[in-house]
Amino acid sequence: MESSVRPLRKDQPPVQGESPKLRRTEEFRTFIFLTVIMAPLLAVMTVGGYGFIVWVYQMFAGPPGPGLH
Repeated sequence: MESSVRPLRKDQPPVQGESPKLRRTEEFRTFIFLTVIMAPLLAVMTVGGYGFIVWVYQMFAGPPGPGLH
């Protein structure tokens, strides 16, 4: 049984029956998905997660500042 995983290196032949144009289109769609959807989503999730952690910490430790004398 043949694997359906395509090689990533250009010096390796494509999967049998796959045209270079089809592969290029798939790679372009993957690139767009990663740059337009995944990268911003991961950035927002990272910043939002950090903000949530700080918010929860401040609920227990109090707001930043000199504190009570």
